[in-house]
Amino acid sequence: MEHQVFVPVPADSLRAVLRDPARVARCVPGLQQDADAESGPLSGRLKVRVGGTTVTYRGALSIAERAPDVFAVDGEGTEIRGSGTVQLSVVLRLTTEGDGSRLDFTAGATADGRAASFAPEATVTAVRRFLDRAAEHLAAAAVLSDPVAEAEEAADAADAVDGDPGDAGEVVASVFEAEVPPPALDPFLEGEIEELAAPRPPAEAAHARRTMIGRSAEEVDHAPPRGRYAPVPAPASTTAGQNLRWLAPAAALAVASAVVLGRALRRRH
Repeated sequence: MEHQVFVPVPADSLRAVLRDPARVARCVPGLQQDADAESGPLSGRLKVRVGGTTVTYRGALSIAERAPDVFAVDGEGTEIRGSGTVQLSVVLRLTTEGDGSRLDFTAGATADGRAASFAPEATVTAVRRFLDRAAEHLAAAAVLSDPVAEAEEAADAADAVDGDPGDAGEVVASVFEAEVPPPALDPFLEGEIEELAAPRPPAEAAHARRTMIGRSAEEVDHAPPRGRYAPVPAPASTTAGQNLRWLAPAAALAVASAVVLGRALRRRH
């Protein structure tokens, strides 16, 4: 199969990465390197997903530069859970195109075991996706190792520190020039707060408010106790006078009735 990918990175930067196997290993999607340094940076486990099936292979890759812009990648692996094997060969050609580079892949493989049962369409889709991700990782590694890009990043950082005009400097300046609102307890706002405060209600309104809501704490503290602990009121002093005032007429009426009754009896005898 053949596949093309464009990346906005110069071919010289990509070529520098492809010449270093350790950096190429970081560009292989899903590669888990072996802990043994003697086996090389391009050896380990590679997990491949085709359709709804995932297969993990253990093997090694090798990369060689055949021409200034042509690199060959060869590899072989064996299934971790099974006896199936796969052998692959990829030829990568770099072509400068505008401000970036075009990567032309020519790939071929032979496989048995579980990989032999994959549908051809699903296999082609999985390989194209794998190559796209590998090209993205390769471009990212080239940008990080590009001395021109590193120099530009260092210059931007220096401009931000020195205060020179630049993107970072403009961001910092915009932050420090932003208007800061005054604190909530600013002494210069006390007069404005007093003016905005609502006027105090008159005494009648306060009395009505206490009547509707209840007595204040001060009134409650000085009020006499109520309920079972309330003091027994003293007998009123006017009770005896009121009783004597009503007793005199009643006694006179009784005496008059007795006199009249006595005279009537005398006349009858």
